[in-house]
Amino acid sequence: MKLHLSGFSGQNMFTGYGAGYVAVNQTRYEQSLIVLPDRIIENWEAKTFDHLTMEHFDFVLSLESEMVLLGTGAVLRFPHPELTRKLTRSGIGIEVMDTAAACRTYNILTAEGRQVAAVLLI
Repeated sequence: MKLHLSGFSGQNMFTGYGAGYVAVNQTRYEQSLIVLPDRIIENWEAKTFDHLTMEHFDFVLSLESEMVLLGTGAVLRFPHPELTRKLTRSGIGIEVMDTAAACRTYNILTAEGRQVAAVLLI
């Protein structure tokens, strides 16, 4: 699906997504990644939902975003609460959704000026 943006602000925004990929600023990515308004962390070490570890979430915590959108692929799956506990205890909001919904939500929050991280499993 291609996303149409109005008032693009020069920040990273999702411009499309589909089976096995997302597009940020018209560039296609086919590996898990983290997208922030001002940078992209390609080839995030977490490759699949079943292999998420505390270390993956510790890295996300180090990004110091106010909100994290965890895109779990084509299907919504919730990680064990122990994995996300440090984020919530640090006052960082975490929302879990399928990757397509995470892309759309990220664009809305970024357009509002929020410091959001889209953490996506592809």
